[in-house]
Amino acid sequence: MAHRSGSAKLGLLLGVGILCLLAITKPILATEYTVGDAAGWSFNVENWPNGKSFKAGDVLAFNYDKAQHNVAVVSKEGYHSCKASSGSKVYKSGHDQITLVKGQSYYICTFPGHCDRGMKIAINAT
Repeated sequence: MAHRSGSAKLGLLLGVGILCLLAITKPILATEYTVGDAAGWSFNVENWPNGKSFKAGDVLAFNYDKAQHNVAVVSKEGYHSCKASSGSKVYKSGHDQITLVKGQSYYICTFPGHCDRGMKIAINAT
């Protein structure tokens, strides 16, 4: 019987310890943003980020027809020139989720003419 009592005490102590850690830990809640809202990743989304406050850890959900679009992570120069470098990460699933890191991030569609028609966004995450 003494063994069970010791196990129960240990379990209680462990449970209290976990509750204490949860009480002092500030939860980090990421927000998921659907790029382009209901229209999804499409033309003229360049101004979609305006008025939104992005934080590192937030997730951008890019929804699009994968036969007609993609999402490339580019540099500031690539964003302005609408050109992805050979080392750019390109997403092609049609339902991509990209977690933001702190700082500026740039995304474009590399299909011919799409970026020039506003299929690009610049995000600043704090």
